[in-house]
Amino acid sequence: MRGAIEGLGTPFPLRGGLPEVLRKPDVLLEPGVIDGMLAAFDDVLAPILATLDNFDAYLDPALTPVDFLPWLAGWLAVGIDGGWSPEWSRTVVAAAAEARRWRGTLRGIVAAVRAAAGVEAEVFDNGGVSFSPRPHGALPGRPEPLLVVRVPPGTDLAAVGAAVASAKPAHVPHRVEHLRS
Repeated sequence: MRGAIEGLGTPFPLRGGLPEVLRKPDVLLEPGVIDGMLAAFDDVLAPILATLDNFDAYLDPALTPVDFLPWLAGWLAVGIDGGWSPEWSRTVVAAAAEARRWRGTLRGIVAAVRAAAGVEAEVFDNGGVSFSPRPHGALPGRPEPLLVVRVPPGTDLAAVGAAVASAKPAHVPHRVEHLRS
């Protein structure tokens, strides 16, 4: 959470926006009361203005503050584990953006597995897109869809399964298994 930062100034002090009548000492207020109140507001608003001025950096996984990574991951519908290092969390969030771009395709499934488990997957589906030079030719693949994802031995199958489930078309069943050595 963004908060007060000691010594952080504001590029837009509120005193500069006051009408002249309020800048003069007032008969009803002690001298400096308005300046003191405005300085307090400046201290509160300075971190907010700094955050807004640098918002593009908050959207870059390589630059965003560590405590902001879960929020950024939430935008991409990616769960990050609290036990991961900040570097790995940044890698997963950056890879998730690419995986979302190709969601629903073989390339997207491979990218999702790479982001979730850090391994390269072999992905097979039994359907396909093709054409036939003859009208009413045989359709590619089998009528019932199935997606098989194979990963190296020792890979966490639950993490890969969750990644595949989020990247594949919803109507396609899938199976995750280890590659045979």
